[in-house]
Amino acid sequence: MHFTIQREALLKPLQLVAGVVERRQTLPVLSNVLLVVQGQQLSLSGTDLEVELVGRVSLEEPAEPGEITVPARKLMDICKSLSSDALIDMRVDDQKLLIKSGRSRFTLSTLPANDFPSVEEGPGSLGFSVAQSKLRRLIERTGFAMAQQDVRYYLNGMLLEVNAGVLRAVATDGHRLAMCALNAGIPHGDRHQVIVPRKGILELARLLTDQDGEVAITLGQHHIRATTGEFTFTSKLVDGKFPDYERVLPRGGDKVAIGDRQQLREAFSRTAILSNEKYRGIRLQLENGLLKLQANNPEQEEAEEEVVVEYQGSPLEIGFNVSYLLDVLGVMSAEQVRLVLSDANSSALVQEADNDDSSYVVMPMRL
Repeated sequence: MHFTIQREALLKPLQLVAGVVERRQTLPVLSNVLLVVQGQQLSLSGTDLEVELVGRVSLEEPAEPGEITVPARKLMDICKSLSSDALIDMRVDDQKLLIKSGRSRFTLSTLPANDFPSVEEGPGSLGFSVAQSKLRRLIERTGFAMAQQDVRYYLNGMLLEVNAGVLRAVATDGHRLAMCALNAGIPHGDRHQVIVPRKGILELARLLTDQDGEVAITLGQHHIRATTGEFTFTSKLVDGKFPDYERVLPRGGDKVAIGDRQQLREAFSRTAILSNEKYRGIRLQLENGLLKLQANNPEQEEAEEEVVVEYQGSPLEIGFNVSYLLDVLGVMSAEQVRLVLSDANSSALVQEADNDDSSYVVMPMRL
C-alpha cells in the first residue's frame, strides 16, 4: 500500500473516524483505524463494536492498493502537528506504516486488516433519504432529553419512528420527554420504530454538517445506517421497548399561557441562581396576564421574577425542575412559546406558539 494525500483532505475524515474509536479498549485492534486504498479512493474506518464510521477521500495521485490498521490517536496527532499545506506520503513496509512529510519521518506499528471487526450487514428493512439539515434539527431538538446511564437501558437512546410518511424522534429520561417530527415523504405505510443508542445519536449529529446535502438512512433489524458522499455510519440498535409516548403527552390541559421565549428563558435563568443546587426546583404562579417565578434554597436565599404572559383563567401554582425548562427553551427557535397546564400534579406541555412539530413534556415537582 502506498499513497500521497494533502493534510487537509485527510484530517477531517480522520478526526470524525477517530471520534468513534474508544481510547480504552480490551481488543488492541479497536484503538486502530483501518486504512484501505482501492483505485483512487482511500477509506478510513473506526469502530467500538457499537458504532462504526467509514470516511472516504478521493486521492489525486496514483496509489498502490492495500489495507492495514494503525493507531488512530497517534495518526491523528501526527497529522494535526504537520503544517496545514503539508503533503503526506504513506507506505506500508515490513508490517510498519512509514509516514513522510517534508523533513518529518514517522514509523507506526500496525495490525493486520483481517483482525478489524466489521459490523454485520443485516437485511435493511426500510430505506429513505432526508435532508441532512432536517435530520440534524430533529436530533438537536430532542437529544438533550435522552437518559445517560439509566438502568432502563432503552431510555439511553432515541426512538426514531417512521409512520405514514412522517419521521419522528422521541427522547425521554423519565422526568421529561422531547418529541419532534418532520414530513419526510417516506413511502412506508406501517409504523416502524428503532431505538438508536446515545453514542450513535451524538456521533450521527456530528456528521450532518452539509446544509444542502442529503443523507440516506437504512433501518435494519439490528442496525441503523446513514450514508452520504463522504461517509457511511452504522450503529447497533438498542433492543427493547420504548415507552408509549402517545400516553405521556398530556391531554385536556385547560390553562394555556403564551409568553416571549427569550424573556422567559432569562427570567428562569436568573431565578435558578438561588434555587436548591441539588433539586433545582422553582415555583411558578400563574394568574391573569402574569407568571410569577420563585426560588429559594437551604441558605434561606430567595429569588422572585415576574413575566407578562397571555393568560386568562383560574390561578395555578406548580413546581418544576428549572433545568428541564431551560433545556426546552434553549432548543426552541420561535419568539413565542405556549405552556399548557391543567393542575399542580400534572405534566406541562411546552410548544412553540406558531407550530406544533415539536412537543415537550415536563413532569412537575413537589416543593
